[in-house]
Amino acid sequence: MLSRASRRFIQRSSFGTLAHGSDHVDLPARHRRSERKPLVTAINELKHRARLQRKTRQDVREIPLRAPENGLLVKSLVSVAHSVLSARSKLLSCVSKIVGIIPVHVCRLCGEVHVGEFPHRIRSCEVAGSHSWGRGGMEHVLPLVESFHLYDRLGRAVSHEERLLVDRIPAIVELCVQAGVDVPEYPTKRRVIPVYNIAGKMIDFEKKFPRDYSSGKDIEPFGFWKRNKKDGHGILQPFPIDADLKDIAEQGMEAWETMRSGAIKLMKKYTVQTCGYCPEVQVGPKGHRSRICQAFKHQMRDGQHAWQEATIDDLVPPVYIWHIPESSHQLINELKNYYGKLPAAVELFSQAGAAVGANYAEVMRGDVAVPDLSEEKWVV
Repeated sequence: MLSRASRRFIQRSSFGTLAHGSDHVDLPARHRRSERKPLVTAINELKHRARLQRKTRQDVREIPLRAPENGLLVKSLVSVAHSVLSARSKLLSCVSKIVGIIPVHVCRLCGEVHVGEFPHRIRSCEVAGSHSWGRGGMEHVLPLVESFHLYDRLGRAVSHEERLLVDRIPAIVELCVQAGVDVPEYPTKRRVIPVYNIAGKMIDFEKKFPRDYSSGKDIEPFGFWKRNKKDGHGILQPFPIDADLKDIAEQGMEAWETMRSGAIKLMKKYTVQTCGYCPEVQVGPKGHRSRICQAFKHQMRDGQHAWQEATIDDLVPPVYIWHIPESSHQLINELKNYYGKLPAAVELFSQAGAAVGANYAEVMRGDVAVPDLSEEKWVV
């Protein structure tokens, strides 16, 4: 006799389509080390744009530029940048608080992450099959993606010789700085006069330094060894001792959605580059020239990165992990086709009591009941 949960369960492949009409989306598959990341813009469209640019440069005339291509800020996005930075600070504080209560596990061999009291027993380790679990932390739930800080986002790219002279800061912070947030530790050039493009050549009529820095002696565009190194994750906001865990989780879930949605809006105007073969990210119209890529066939590129347009998952990696249903305590390998997945931060807040948004219903498989191991062979 099947249980009620099993009677309403329909066996399908992982993240497949259920018979009653609800669709489950496939998560982006891990690309092989020899494969390049999918392009955001089709290759034919990129070729078409390159042909138009070459044709335009042949005519000696001004090419009209709009913000932020002309060096000016997009005024409507300045408030968005501030909200993204504020949401990031709130998110880090919430994750730091909950990680001390709900354990996080990480595989010592392959780096897979699991959130919950008991590590799962799914044989998904790419090295040894079975995972070798250790204690994880906030850096596994929210990986830190760094980018070179640019004093002038329209200036020349960071060279290989300058790679140790230019500060590296969280890429999401660099995006907010370039979009209008002023951080005293990381000065940036704010133009008043726009940059002009004449036959493909950028013409800048402003001085080397802005008017409020007439001499330039107080500007430190680099020199991280001269300053005290701060926590790479940012300043954490303390919570009261008697703060409700569910309330913290709900605040963290809201901050997660605000940060990602705001970053998507910023990335539509402010370009972010990523390497097609490794996780390297550079915020700005062009990538850096540091020869530090060690991915597939990096020798053919002289160690330089294969730059392409980045996505929000390159800037803020979601780290998809197995979702623990309410009816299950420990995930087992025999029922792995019936489990869903969630971003590590969302799964952490979910176990702390926050409600998961409807936009994750297709990957967490909330409308599918997980059968008992003894009932698995009776599922139809």
